[in-house]
Amino acid sequence: MEQSISDSRAIAHQAGVLGAAIRWSVVAFGSLLTLFQLYTGYFGTYVSLVQGAIHVGIALALIFMLYPATSRKQQTNWLDFFLALLAIGVNVYLIVNYNRLVTTAIIIGYSELDVAVAIIGIALVLEATRRCVGLPLVAIAIIAIFYMIYGNLFPIFTHPGISWKRVAADTYFTSSAIFGTPIQVSSTYIYLFLLFGVILVRTPIGQYFSDLAFLATGRMTGGAAKAAVFASALQGMVSGSSISNTVASGSFTIPMMRRSGFKPEFAAATEASASTGGQIMPPVMGAAAFIMAAYTGVAYRDIMIMAAIPAALYFAGIFATVHFYAAKNRISGLSRDELPASSEIFLSIYLLLPLFAIVASLLLGRTPTFAAFVGIVTALGVSLIRKKTRPSIGEILRLGELGARTALPVIAACATAGIIASTVTKTGLGVSVSKELLALSGGDLLPMLFLTMVASFVLGMGLPTTANYIVTASVAAPIISKNFDIPLVAAHLFVFYFGILADITPPVCLAAYAAAGLANANPMKTGMTAFLLAISGFVVPYVIVFQPAILLSAGMLEFIKVAVSTLAGLIFLSAGIAGYFTSTLTAVERFLLIVGGVLLIAPSAVLSLIGLGLIFLTVLTRKWMQT
Repeated sequence: MEQSISDSRAIAHQAGVLGAAIRWSVVAFGSLLTLFQLYTGYFGTYVSLVQGAIHVGIALALIFMLYPATSRKQQTNWLDFFLALLAIGVNVYLIVNYNRLVTTAIIIGYSELDVAVAIIGIALVLEATRRCVGLPLVAIAIIAIFYMIYGNLFPIFTHPGISWKRVAADTYFTSSAIFGTPIQVSSTYIYLFLLFGVILVRTPIGQYFSDLAFLATGRMTGGAAKAAVFASALQGMVSGSSISNTVASGSFTIPMMRRSGFKPEFAAATEASASTGGQIMPPVMGAAAFIMAAYTGVAYRDIMIMAAIPAALYFAGIFATVHFYAAKNRISGLSRDELPASSEIFLSIYLLLPLFAIVASLLLGRTPTFAAFVGIVTALGVSLIRKKTRPSIGEILRLGELGARTALPVIAACATAGIIASTVTKTGLGVSVSKELLALSGGDLLPMLFLTMVASFVLGMGLPTTANYIVTASVAAPIISKNFDIPLVAAHLFVFYFGILADITPPVCLAAYAAAGLANANPMKTGMTAFLLAISGFVVPYVIVFQPAILLSAGMLEFIKVAVSTLAGLIFLSAGIAGYFTSTLTAVERFLLIVGGVLLIAPSAVLSLIGLGLIFLTVLTRKWMQT
């Protein structure tokens, strides 16, 4: 008995020692990673492999200390702590041996130790990704590795195969796989923009966006839902994450929408669809947008400008649907007592300075890294102006750790997706798949776009947005651009949009499920409602491809024509979906407005005129029947 008690005390003591070691290590490594990113953001980055090795090494260590190996485990153990140290070790090996690995090793070959370290490094990346992102992305990466090595054994898309030693070394010691473009972008400005988003959420700036939205739209019909859409658009301008946006703002907006009279599923779907739009809303779009800039060679500033109007149209469509639904169900706006004080909003307008700082930096031609750094400094600066918004030293230090925690899934996804992207180029898989897709589409653009959309949704069932974009952009975007004479950015934005919309597309719609949990709503009904609310998001990508003038790539008259017809089409499409215009619509009237709205958006004068005719017929008939 005494021995049993003694053993229990020893185990408890070891667990306590380990817990303390991990807690302090997480704080130390999290702060170190943030300080490293801030340092290189201001003074300049190291060469890509060294920058990536430091970035990935610290991130992997944090993942092993924060994410248990299985969901059944409540906390990490000594093995996880050892894996964290091992992750640091393999990346230190890369840094120390950098000069040899990128010069003589390429010519005379890698040593046995090099190959062993590379295999361990790859295994650690895959395991870390499994823990914090999920198994589907890891499974695809493992298949990609086997395909590189045993391509001659595959029944389709056969290639000669590459030696396993070469695959291991190239995957970990070159800038074309794990440390390829996604990690290069992640280790420079994605991390800083994620940190910027954390700072805004954790300081009064994030709440100010919500207060501003409620003051602007809260008194309107369905004001609570409209304010949620507006607030999510504002939050999306600086955070670029659908699920985190949903959880952060939904905890406040969803209960308010329910109190106003909205059904739980509709309230949750409104927040999910609006928050998902955060990844397409400039100036800080989702992480994939920064990778898009690297893939296309187009400055992020230019992508931000081109994406602004499509993003505005997306939110306009959701806003219109919410309005018609609220009018149909006679849901009024909020009372004055439920709204923030306008005087306080006016006095706190300086809290918008971080947003202006980022936009101004980008428009002046500074790098995204510099813009993010300026945004971070400005955000911290404005939070210090008033005593009630001033964070303590401890809170400021805590922001460094929280920034690192937020970035971990993105870093892991970028590293693993880099393996998949490398496979596409090294094996010629991209060319082979392109030929098959072209044959399947019959060489026509619309079927090709539809197949790409479906592929994005399927990948979105298991992959996060960034990885989804990387995989699809490696294969589909070049086909759309090269074979159909579509502007490169338009092709990539098409892929980008549908990778994001997978978050609210059933059956696996994570943002909708997160919102449903906050609203105590049926997850599948919420997903279907979010899908319908965000119908503008499924229309706008096709407008981008078929009418690229919407990207400000043509004359102003052409842009105005496309923008006005698209906006009008989305409004009538939203009315048809909601089943209300000036009063409740019949089934036939809904059908006519939906068809008319879609045709009005179509890139054909004849089809647009037919759509306009259907809309006028429906509206005039209703007016005649009501008089």
